[in-house]
Amino acid sequence: MGAEARPIRAAIDIGSNTIHLVVARCWPDYLDILADELDLTRLGESVNVSGAISEEKTEQALAVIGHYVTLARRLEAETILLIATEAIRRASNREVFLKRIEQQVGLPVALISGEAEAVLTFYGATYELYHTGRAPLDLGVVDLGGGSTELVTAHDGRITWRLSLSIGSGWLLDRYLPSDPPTRQERATARAFLQDALRNLTIPFYPPVLVATGGSANSLWLLAERAFGLPESQRSLSAEDLAHCEGLLAALSASEIAGRYGQPYKRARILPAGTLILRALLARLGLDQLLISPHGIREGALLAYERHGSAWLYEVESQGAVGGQDQSHDQRQSAEEALPDDFLAYGRRLLTERLEKMLSWRRLLLKEADEEAVHKMRVASRRLRAALDAYRGYLEPVAFKKLYRRLKKTAALLGAVRDSDVLLLNLHALLTEAKAEERPALLWLLAVLEEQRGQQISALEEHLHELDGEALRTQLLACFAEEEC
Repeated sequence: MGAEARPIRAAIDIGSNTIHLVVARCWPDYLDILADELDLTRLGESVNVSGAISEEKTEQALAVIGHYVTLARRLEAETILLIATEAIRRASNREVFLKRIEQQVGLPVALISGEAEAVLTFYGATYELYHTGRAPLDLGVVDLGGGSTELVTAHDGRITWRLSLSIGSGWLLDRYLPSDPPTRQERATARAFLQDALRNLTIPFYPPVLVATGGSANSLWLLAERAFGLPESQRSLSAEDLAHCEGLLAALSASEIAGRYGQPYKRARILPAGTLILRALLARLGLDQLLISPHGIREGALLAYERHGSAWLYEVESQGAVGGQDQSHDQRQSAEEALPDDFLAYGRRLLTERLEKMLSWRRLLLKEADEEAVHKMRVASRRLRAALDAYRGYLEPVAFKKLYRRLKKTAALLGAVRDSDVLLLNLHALLTEAKAEERPALLWLLAVLEEQRGQQISALEEHLHELDGEALRTQLLACFAEEEC
């Protein structure tokens, strides 16, 4: 089939930092990009502050998405996919936000899980490497977004492991780097947090090559090219390049970076956080270089749709075929027909396993509220909520809201304690190196934070005593009931 006969499709990624459109002529293993548009809306900024997407951000998003849908239709896209990711998953008003989008443009929005986000990112970031035969046998992909970071490893084009971390460049900026440019102390605190968070990851395979995608990774490559004279054809960043970027971003304000190196101000403001995350990941994986891909989740969604048709999200959630392999029409039709029963059966099993994992840490926490148990239960609660988000459209809405509301409160209390633990750890480290005149202030701050943690632990323990495991199991099963509860 000639290029002119291939279908034109569009994908709009509604993310934490950006809303991004790609329109392309599509093959199962290749894309001919016709349009690539991006807007730095920063939905995650209001979510980080209040837990909800503000009315101002909602109006901005609706305007951008409406414009992108019009542009896609003008380019004769026969399919338009809308994908929402981390910031929307975390927003307390996500149902209202998604409904307003659907009402305005007349298209459904797929709120995908972090795991699905990782798979789609892998598809998008690597398809050119596989199409041209330049992909190594083993590789990893990291997608640095505004609200989350996805990490994938693969062997011979097939995913072997994937992970979604609820840490992104916008999230890190809002939590740890308020100054412009960030101070030495802010960067040290953020670096300590990242080292602590990544240290606890169990990574079964360390890839020899790491491909980075996402707005921050590509903007850092552009910054390094313009500031340090990297060859335009290089499309890679060494650990030394990233260290130079961090130094530059620590010395100049976002407005100076924007003016000197042609970066949008909003993006320049986020880059210090992105640099810290990528440097921490390289160190954790023992690598000294990143390959930079301009493609990601949007291209991945288009490839998935071309391979699997309307069952694309089901296949991605189930980690279907990767590496450019297409399915026959009969296989695709079979997947679509099997979707409700198989998908829901898998979901019931997955959600039950994740609930039991979270409850196992609850039992340990009630015995002793140590830092490790708090961290592990927080991770388990996030994984459970991410899976619930993926199945939201298939679950009984009343039961879903009851269960999700309880889990959100649990995660918030765990998060407050965890943040205090990280701050206390960093302050104790600073105290060992502090000058004599700095110690009284640090000791006072430590005392305040320790008192605050004690109050947070009391609130958490009270909540955990009230957190009835049997009631949660009943609510979870009710989510899969056909009748309202």
